Formats: sequence, structure tokens, C-alpha cells
Amino acid sequence: MKVKRYLAATSREALRKVKADLGAEAIILSNRKTDSGVEIMALADTDMTSLVEAQQTENLKSQEKSKSANSENDYVHRSPVYGSQNVLPNTGNETAERIPENVLSEEFVQTLMKEIHAMKCTLEDQLATVAWGNNAQRNPEKMKVLRALLNAGFSPLLSRRLVDKLSEGLDYELSMKQAVSALTFNLHTASDDEMIQKGGVYALVGATGVGKTTTIAKLAARSVIRHGAEKVALLTTDSYRIGGHEQLRVYGRLLGLSVRNIQDGDDLQLTLSELRNKHIVFIDTVGMSHRDQMMAEQIAMLSNPETVINKMLVISAASSDRTLDEIITAYRKYDIHGCIVTKVDEAAGLGVALDAVIRRKLVLHYVTNGQKVPEDIHSANPRYLLHRIFNAKPSDSAFTLQDAEFALVMARNNNPDGSESKLYAGTKHE
Repeated sequence: MKVKRYLAATSREALRKVKADLGAEAIILSNRKTDSGVEIMALADTDMTSLVEAQQTENLKSQEKSKSANSENDYVHRSPVYGSQNVLPNTGNETAERIPENVLSEEFVQTLMKEIHAMKCTLEDQLATVAWGNNAQRNPEKMKVLRALLNAGFSPLLSRRLVDKLSEGLDYELSMKQAVSALTFNLHTASDDEMIQKGGVYALVGATGVGKTTTIAKLAARSVIRHGAEKVALLTTDSYRIGGHEQLRVYGRLLGLSVRNIQDGDDLQLTLSELRNKHIVFIDTVGMSHRDQMMAEQIAMLSNPETVINKMLVISAASSDRTLDEIITAYRKYDIHGCIVTKVDEAAGLGVALDAVIRRKLVLHYVTNGQKVPEDIHSANPRYLLHRIFNAKPSDSAFTLQDAEFALVMARNNNPDGSESKLYAGTKHE
């Protein structure tokens, strides 16, 4: 067992050294301030495991010695609890069982490990609180920006990266302008009505209830206005949902379009071959959970070898951050062309959805904010969307973080999994 000593100017820096050297599961034994900075004494998790194994070996040896020391008139009793032979002195009517020493030791060590882990988490939280206080004192304007980003719905990871890239010495207003400029630069959007202008085949995919059918109706209406009904076609693979096919047919009749029902991949390939003269074709798909095994089958049907089918991921702005992360992660491996954010009118804010789009480097084409066809769909404008987020009326929600809570949030989100895309500073003019 080797205890290591780490010395750094701040607690956060010392912890980083510990994690870099011993790993995230290192055991923190002590922490104190010295004249040279902060000193942390730590132990590798593997050393603790070795300690447990050594203790078990020692206990087994001790037990063997205990067995050999018993007299020949001792009897052997098999424990119904531990299933091991325990030697007890024969004292007549006594039938008490002796719990094996190695079992006691294992339970004790496991309890000790849990307590050490709890102490480690508590220490990290306390160090984060101290670091937060130090940062707040040294960079009060940056901390205000961080608070604004988190309260707007942006993730701790993205917010921290933005704040780290802010210039030094700026007041809050200039710092916020720089942060919004960086967000604008990193929010990739398609040009105005790019889909409808370029044409092609587009399949809208996503979870149940995000508004794919209504969104297709809005896009089809805009396409009919620009190119005429004879250049637009509607297809659907949704034969499972009661009324799903009929809903699209109603929209189609209003727009002067027929709707074809697709049964399988061969049917889709034949239909698209017949629709080669169309400027744009929209495919409505079955809504299903991203955890559903059928999702892969549906995506496979859309992988047409003869026609490029652009898969557009539809996500709801009313979904939680973790749900959006899971959905995007599940669909990204299927070569997503872009995304559409729906239900903006139902969401408490846009920050959560835009955070997911930025971190996962998706191209945002449209946002929708209601059921009206075709009025309630808009081309994505990053400056307008971000202006809407940061100029919204502040609320006294129970979900608004207080000063003492920021440190804990940032500490518990300080280990990105490496899957996040790099954030670039700058503006679109650079």
C-alpha cells in the first residue's frame, strides 16, 4: 500500500493531479492547507483492493491455526448461514455457532470502503464549494454568466466550456455578448428553407408524440406554395398507430396531395422510382422509443440503395436534457442529415434543446411552435433563438439554482465521457 502526496495551489488543481495519477476511484485520505498551497494524501483504489485481499489471506491462515489447535473431542458443525465448517469446543448441550472470522472481515472492509467512498464524495463537494467561492471572488462577472447559462437550461459541461473561453477583464454585459456570440457560432443551422429549395427525399424520424406528422404537413404546405402540388409527394410507413395514416391523408386532401402507404423496403424502393419526377418527397415514419429494437429495422428500410433518403431527426423542446441526449445518441449512428425542434410553445425554455443540438453538432433546419399548418413552422435563426432564450422573463422556479447549489452541480458534472464535440470560440464573422 502506497500513500501518495499531492501539492497544488488550489484544491481543484490538487484533485486533478490525483485523478490524473491514480484515476477517478482514488481514495482521498486527507486534505489540508499548507504554506505552499493545498496538500492531499491519496491512495489508489487498487492498493485498497490489495489490502482487502491481504486481510482475507491473513484471516484464513488464522482460522486454519485455530482449527489445528482444537482437541480431538471437538465436533464439526456446518453453518446453515455461511455453509462453512466451524470448529467449536464440545461443551455438552451448547449448540451456538461461531461466525467465521473471514466473513466478519469482509463485511467490515466492505463497510469501510463504502464509508471511505462517502467521505471522498463529501470532500469533493466541499472542495468544489471552496473552488466555487474562490472563482466567484476572482471572476465575479464570469460566474454571473455561468449562472445565466445554467438557469437558461444549458448543461454544466457546455456552460463551463463557454465561460472558460471568455476574455478576462470584461464586465457582465460584454461577457454575455461574447458568450452568446460563441453560442451563435456553434449553433449550426441550415439556410432559409434549404430543404424545400434543394428538394430530394426526406424521412422524418423520432420518438412517439414529437409531432412528425404535423411537421410533415407544414413542410408539404410550404413546398406546395413554392413548387406546386404536382411536384410534392407524401408517403407514410405508419400503419401501426390508429388514425396516424388517416391524419396525414386529411392534410394531403387539404393540400391536393395523395398519400401512399409503404409496407416494406421493396415497396419503398418501387414507389420512389415511380416518383422520380417529383421535386420533393416526404416520408412519415412510425414513432417509437429510441430503445425499441424495431427502430433499427425502420432505419434499415430507409436505407435505399438507389435513392438518397435524408433522415431528419425530430425532437421535442419539451423533453428533458437526458432524454434528448439518449435520443440523439441512438439516432446519430444512422447518418442523420439534420434535425427539427418541435413543441417550442410547450417547453419552459429552448436552452435544453439547443444545448443538445450544439454539443452533438446537429444541423438545425426548423423549429415549430403550434398546430397551425403551415404557419407554425420557422426556419432556424440562431440569433433570434438565442435572443429569445436570454431575454425571456426570469422565473422564480423551484428549478432555479441558488448560489450554494452551483458548486455541487458543477462538481458532479466535471467528468465528460469524451463523446461531446469540441466547442469553438468566436462568431460567424470570424
